[in-house]
Amino acid sequence: MDGNGRWATRQGLPRSAGHRAGAEAVHRTVAAAADRDIRQLTLYAFSSDNWRRPLPEVLGLFSLFEEIIRAETANCLSRGIRLSIIGRRDRLPPRLRAAIRSAERATERGHRLHVRIAIDYSARVAIGDGGILPDVDLLIRTGGERRLSDFLLWECAYAELLFLDTMWPEFDAPDLARALDTFHGRERRFGGLPGEKVG
Repeated sequence: MDGNGRWATRQGLPRSAGHRAGAEAVHRTVAAAADRDIRQLTLYAFSSDNWRRPLPEVLGLFSLFEEIIRAETANCLSRGIRLSIIGRRDRLPPRLRAAIRSAERATERGHRLHVRIAIDYSARVAIGDGGILPDVDLLIRTGGERRLSDFLLWECAYAELLFLDTMWPEFDAPDLARALDTFHGRERRFGGLPGEKVG
């Protein structure tokens, strides 16, 4: 979910406005994923390296995360969406940790779509801790960056990668649809030969 701050700067807005617009993009993307019968969606909200940002921005992000998690819990419940947070929790503010626990408990039986939000997440740490998640089929990175940036490194071993110049606050359902069309147009061989049946 890259490009919030740059999007805001281009609009002449503070970076915090970009993060809030990014949260709206999360809402749109989760709804679009559920409508497309996607079963698992993982969103990278805050990497362990993001602690290098100015403290006021970090604290503002945590406050926004808490607000959104609390606000979206009822929506997730009504739509059969399970919400989980991956990453370290010991460094998060107590109120955010409480919001996470509450949302995870409330939505744990959601079976339509499992949404994971990565907060204070590092794939290198997760691999070292044995915290492996299901394989990734498609990784979409917005904001013009062309790297994985410590996100689900193990799980992306055979993922299809799609790098978009679109800033995350502008990402919407048609963007997701185009990404899925691109994914379905690719041949996935998993080390096999072209045309060979996988699985």
